[in-house]
Amino acid sequence: MFATISFEELLPEVLKLEAVGCKDWLTNKVDRSVTGRVAMQQCAGEIQLPLNNLGVVALDYQGTRGVATSIGHAPAAALLCAEAGSRLAIAEALTNLVWAPIEGGLSGVSLSANWMWPCKNEGEDARLYAAVKAASDFAQALGLNIPTGKDSLSMTQKYPDGKKVYAPGTVIISAAGEVSDIRKAVSPVLNPSLDSALLYINLSRTALTLGGSSAAQALGEAGGAAPDVANVAYFAAAFTAVQALVEKGLVLAGHDVSSGGLVTTLLEMCFANLEGGLEVDLTPLGALSTALFAENPALVLQVQDVVQVKELLHRHGVEAVAIGCPTPVRTIRLFHNGQKYKLNVDELRDVWYKPSYLLDRRQSGERQAKARFENYKNQPIRYRFPQHFTGTFAEYGVDPRRRTASGVRAAIIREQGSQRDRETAWALHLAGFDVKDVHMTDLISGVETLEDVNMVVFVGGFANADVLGSAKGWAGAFLYNPKAKQTLESFYARPDTLSLGICNGCQLMMELGLITPSDPQKPRMLHNDSHKLESAFLGVEIPQNSSVMLGSLSGAALGIWVAHGEGKFELPLGAERYNVALRYAYDAYPANPNGSPDAVAGICSADGRHLAMMPHLECSIYPWTCAYIPLLHRSDEVTPWIEAFVNARRWVEKAKS
Repeated sequence: MFATISFEELLPEVLKLEAVGCKDWLTNKVDRSVTGRVAMQQCAGEIQLPLNNLGVVALDYQGTRGVATSIGHAPAAALLCAEAGSRLAIAEALTNLVWAPIEGGLSGVSLSANWMWPCKNEGEDARLYAAVKAASDFAQALGLNIPTGKDSLSMTQKYPDGKKVYAPGTVIISAAGEVSDIRKAVSPVLNPSLDSALLYINLSRTALTLGGSSAAQALGEAGGAAPDVANVAYFAAAFTAVQALVEKGLVLAGHDVSSGGLVTTLLEMCFANLEGGLEVDLTPLGALSTALFAENPALVLQVQDVVQVKELLHRHGVEAVAIGCPTPVRTIRLFHNGQKYKLNVDELRDVWYKPSYLLDRRQSGERQAKARFENYKNQPIRYRFPQHFTGTFAEYGVDPRRRTASGVRAAIIREQGSQRDRETAWALHLAGFDVKDVHMTDLISGVETLEDVNMVVFVGGFANADVLGSAKGWAGAFLYNPKAKQTLESFYARPDTLSLGICNGCQLMMELGLITPSDPQKPRMLHNDSHKLESAFLGVEIPQNSSVMLGSLSGAALGIWVAHGEGKFELPLGAERYNVALRYAYDAYPANPNGSPDAVAGICSADGRHLAMMPHLECSIYPWTCAYIPLLHRSDEVTPWIEAFVNARRWVEKAKS
């Protein structure tokens, strides 16, 4: 395969393949924070690249148990050998799932199989039978069940001239299991500051091969025999051993070897950082080409205590090869049989990212897609915690197990299509409020008057499916229903009330003019410059402000979630004329996800009582809900965002006294 091309020339071609390249164009438009219980989603690191192996969601807001999910497939290998394709798909789902501590280990995993096959064509029915049997046998040998799935068995495209195009026979495996502690889930982001080593574990127990690999595809070849899993018992033992390491907190970072091979794995572990690289010796893995590009199931672990880790692996009968260590230089220096090679991480990251940019042009337009491509690596999330912040519940006098009423009442206001009510209610409850749920039908009918509450929160979501534009229909429900309108006016006329609008709720407050009621021309919310929903975990800064909720956080810089399609502030009097309480950390897209002037992310009323903001602070109150947070604060009980809700509760207590 490599007779006419060097691996340095081949590597960029591999990174450009859709299966290998960056998927940011897809993940940035999918809401990845809704529920406020998302502990791990696609994106990782200080520049938030889609690299995570699996997804993790907490079961509730009080505990640290959760559910992890992952997927696996091997369509190219299945073309060479249907049976191997099934085993590799299951293996990849498991090598992605292994990075979260699964309750019961391998026995706690369930699988789902989605069969995509061009049946009723010569030989394909037999290949499908062989693939299904191989999946069944492999799963049984591992002690796993496949209780559900679906099939699409008409994967043939026919054309008027008689030509047919067959989709490659593929099984897509979904794996799921209950997580004992969501905080222990491991990401593939290399920690460059720690004295550590990289361990390589070959799970296939077969010789490395380029059959069905991305490298072969880039050269237009099959690549020879497909990789496989030769020893099921060994694969299971390795899964169990790595689970034990994860449970003990001995794995700093971890990534599987799949599409693109080991060289892609090593690069991706460096991509989400702005500093550091690797020094790697691949001599123990055989020929350089297969060591770099083979897609045999394997794992790469970054660990500190190599001796302890190897001893634990050895007790499970698992072999690990130390292949390298982090370095401060922004390169990957490869050694192989006395030869030296150097890969520029940042240059190759742009190569890897470019397919996403090319696809993004079709959905966001050339200007926005190019801005994202040029800026993604220049906008790292930076934290500046308040000096008084300790990260404990005790600091704020809150009790997550509270069952008694506090007497300080707040109401969640929601409309048809609202979807952030539960996490917002929990944030209020955690801060010490007694919270009740109020639907717009309650206000319209007069059943609810808000006379007994001192704070209302208009929650995020997509009220009335945004058919009339964001929050316009919701605003109409207040404006054109006398009882609801009177209730709202009475609430805002009281001197002892606070209000908060988040995302869709922010749009509502702008539409109703609740932040600047005396201004003849009110601020408005416009479509994002990208004209699509933007989902991101990004940096914000809290300027000096008089907001009841955010005033004490003035000067802080924090990470926070956003998920909106119409979040651009239009400020007719200029940003300097408003009480700006929140700004995005960078003015340029995508860190300013909507194009708001002066990077404005939230404004409040002149008296500081009423706050409207697009970012979702209610989804960012725990360290494990933050897609990136500094290592020293990952073990905190809460983030500074809880302080905003505590400030509101304390203000109400003072106003009522």
